[in-house]
Amino acid sequence: MPLNAEELDRLAEMPRRLRTFAAELAGQERFRPSPEPHAFSVVEHACHLRDLEEEGYTVRIRRMLREVNPELADFDGTAVAAERGYLAQDLGSALRDFEFARRSNVERLRILPDEALDRRARLAGAGSITLRRLVQLMVEHDAGHLAELRDLLAAAGRGRVA
Repeated sequence: MPLNAEELDRLAEMPRRLRTFAAELAGQERFRPSPEPHAFSVVEHACHLRDLEEEGYTVRIRRMLREVNPELADFDGTAVAAERGYLAQDLGSALRDFEFARRSNVERLRILPDEALDRRARLAGAGSITLRRLVQLMVEHDAGHLAELRDLLAAAGRGRVA
């Protein structure tokens, strides 16, 4: 069974949606809705999504396609954000890099044969997963960020973005 086209479309659409939020929050890209360390600003969301795409999803997809049942590490986004000083990074660069990495991953996923989608790995914190399930986890992760971005927009007193 091929990948769900709707899921792939959602993945492909995420960079545009992130850019829309960034535009709505122009001039407030470092604004946080609360002092909690896990409440990201828009620049932190962009940097996190970029790094997870490049160092998490790209690596996981590649390893699942090349190796037999690899052990895949977790990606501690909160720790990485603190270590790399996301608040001081350039929003435009993070958006571009995320868009490039996501587009590459979606293009790769779209052309995979069915048997590749059933390849397995052990993902820290999630157990045994298939490549098909990894795509679902990506979609779920994006949805979480979109909800947080909507909350950020509301906290900044801005309009609603779909």
